Amino acid sequence: MVTQLNPYLVFPGTTRQAMEHYQAVLGGKLDVMTFGDMGHVPEGVPADGVMHSYLESPAGLAIMASDGPPGGEVDEHGNSFAISISGDDEAEMRGYWDKLAATGTIDVPLEKQMWGDTFGQVTDPFKVAWMINITGPRP
Repeated sequence: MVTQLNPYLVFPGTTRQAMEHYQAVLGGKLDVMTFGDMGHVPEGVPADGVMHSYLESPAGLAIMASDGPPGGEVDEHGNSFAISISGDDEAEMRGYWDKLAATGTIDVPLEKQMWGDTFGQVTDPFKVAWMINITGPRP
């Protein structure tokens, strides 16, 4: 088995929509498990609430998410974290950027930076910030 570090996001009841959006951006297979699927629906939680979801892209990028805990509150995502995707395949990276920027708010335009890479940041409709870094040629 390969060891992985995967972002795990918690949404206030919008996990299915967020993960379907990320599937449209990243591609791949999305698995969604609802509370109803597990046969135990906590009081006050909709049966179609997402208990756990997992998306893996063809490039091997993985992200997981769920709706907030039963009876708990989910804070807005704010600016305390971002998901970063870096790579040297410009077409692939610009494809992610274009799909995220189409429905998000551009925080930093995707352009050449002083460190030599092309970088931009966009916040998606679910308030998650995404950093895209296209690695430039190295000396």
